[in-house]
Amino acid sequence: MPVPAPVRPPAMSDVAVLAGVSHQTVSRVLNDHPSVRPETRERVLAAIAELGYRRNSAARALVTRRSGALGVVATSSAHHGPASTLLGLERAAREVGYFLSVATIDRFDAGTLRGALDHFLDQAVEGIAVIAPQVDVADALAEFAAPVPVVTVTSGGVVAGAGAGRVVSVGVDQRAGARDATRHLLDLGHREVLHLAGPQDWFDARERLAGWREADAGAPDPVVVDWEAESGYREGLRLVDAGLPSAVLAANDQVALGLLRAFWERGVRVPDDVSVVGFDDVAGSAFFVPPLTTVRQDFPALGRSAIDALVRVIGGEEVAPTLLPASLVVRGSSGVPR
Repeated sequence: MPVPAPVRPPAMSDVAVLAGVSHQTVSRVLNDHPSVRPETRERVLAAIAELGYRRNSAARALVTRRSGALGVVATSSAHHGPASTLLGLERAAREVGYFLSVATIDRFDAGTLRGALDHFLDQAVEGIAVIAPQVDVADALAEFAAPVPVVTVTSGGVVAGAGAGRVVSVGVDQRAGARDATRHLLDLGHREVLHLAGPQDWFDARERLAGWREADAGAPDPVVVDWEAESGYREGLRLVDAGLPSAVLAANDQVALGLLRAFWERGVRVPDDVSVVGFDDVAGSAFFVPPLTTVRQDFPALGRSAIDALVRVIGGEEVAPTLLPASLVVRGSSGVPR
């Protein structure tokens, strides 16, 4: 039996024939050109829908030098901050007509990052966003001179890399958020605020620690933990045995959750015996027992700001680094000391 010829996908010329217009008119509709009459536009769009036509983005990129694509390099971490940042970027990109190509990597050395960035350049992306929560991410990026604009989403400031003005940093002001949270506890009358600090190879943890110090918390050296609830639980048990502080600023909400569990098991009342404040305002933190006072980061706004900065740099503008504010959310886990 003869092998049937493969069915080719519909082309722009097929759309033009069905709609009764020229090839150029179809192109104008696809590129949202204002010169097309509304009734013609509707006829072309109806033909596109009927045929199931999809434009060839690779060919379009060759002609227009615009692919409509942005690359995002992210860690494979499931931690709240990086995961929420990625979601915010995706939503914001879609709102302005871009789609994202995402590469998650486990190891941030120069070679691994170069492979991810080279992959995006092969796809003709117009710009790249790098979710850079850790110091080694920024160090690796500094060794790669990307030929397209790059935005780093981090609280660590500007990351060196491509030519002047083509790498810009966007983040949330972790330092001010931690400072406000610490001052909230001090204003309630707590004389010392212990800080359970996150891993110091993370920019966020470094900035939160700096904010705690700026508030003059009156406490001894911070205790460095990881980001997990189990770490907060273990530290909570240790604090009960070693002597409770009157207030604790936790590295994040998960660490605060572990603290609350340890204190509950040992009969420590929050906030009567000790106040606890977290960071991130994760989903469900208002339903912890007691509801958790925490610092909220607006991840949708972060995504919009990062994509806006990247699109502006793509358009040739110079964009200054941006730090969005964090906001304190006061709930039942912080109170006046007894």
